[in-house]
Amino acid sequence: MNELLSWWGKAVGQSYALKLLDIHLRGASQVMFQNNVLTGLLFILGIFWGTAAAENPGVAIGAIVGLVIATLTAIILGSDDASLEQGLFGFNGILVGLAVPTFLVMGPATWFLLVIGAAFSTVAMLAISQVTKLWGVPALTFPFVLTTWFLVLAAYSFGHLSIGSMGPPALPSPLARSDLGIDLSVGELLGACIRSISQVFLINNFGAGIIFIVALLVNSRWAAVFAVAGSVVSVIMGLVLGANPSSMSAGLYGFSPVLTAIALGCVFFEPSWRVALFALLGTIVSVIIQGALDAAIAPVGIPTFTAAFVFVTWLFLLPKLNLKPHGHGLVSDGIMTGK
Repeated sequence: MNELLSWWGKAVGQSYALKLLDIHLRGASQVMFQNNVLTGLLFILGIFWGTAAAENPGVAIGAIVGLVIATLTAIILGSDDASLEQGLFGFNGILVGLAVPTFLVMGPATWFLLVIGAAFSTVAMLAISQVTKLWGVPALTFPFVLTTWFLVLAAYSFGHLSIGSMGPPALPSPLARSDLGIDLSVGELLGACIRSISQVFLINNFGAGIIFIVALLVNSRWAAVFAVAGSVVSVIMGLVLGANPSSMSAGLYGFSPVLTAIALGCVFFEPSWRVALFALLGTIVSVIIQGALDAAIAPVGIPTFTAAFVFVTWLFLLPKLNLKPHGHGLVSDGIMTGK
């Protein structure tokens, strides 16, 4: 593996085309805080696997378009080389590219919206990073969240943007106990854990979740461990609190806790038993805030995306606790960097 990566590094240094490919693959890998071309390649493979199983190839195409447009926008704007080479302007773009075809019906106007949104996500990344660096925390996926909120909300105002799986707006109401009558088998609970990981990429597919775990293992065993732990904790909390079984089975309570567990457990702090407990608390809080945001935003009729992860991780990083920071670079001008 090391020999392959060494060969790739030399090849990238000799070819601008391969350098661009390297930047894009690292951008895909940064969705889960990784900085590894093989991880990024496997993430993209998992996206294509999941969208093919759902017979919705437009989502995978949108992901690639979003990744490319966001990255090229950063290049055109002259963003700093260090952040660019680590793929830090691609991960928000790929998420925008996944979200738009997932929640809106694709047509000429929607593809135009996706391209503009992907480009804007880079501007949003630069702008938000200017603010968050004052706090000493990274922008995380908030540029994706903010950009995509604007994009999907626009569908309610423009006739050529058709809503697909989103909404409708509704006032929140308490979950009826009768809705909790569905008993999930052990196999279904395992599936919920794996799909919690696949839903980081807005994909509801067991196979894609397995591919994403393997992709994490390629670069960081700790990242894979905390991703799985975060998904398990989210399912346990869903059972304890009485979450909607169908939503829990689809992994919709787990994607933000998975990201929170990775971020707090092994990205921003050196893994230890104290850090593990800190990450556990953050993961549990993420499940609760995910439910709270789902209820709060229901009247607007749009998804919460990874807002719970962003808010919880910011809140857990801001106190500047006496926990050993990870040895790799973490924040560059307020921009997230990966291992």
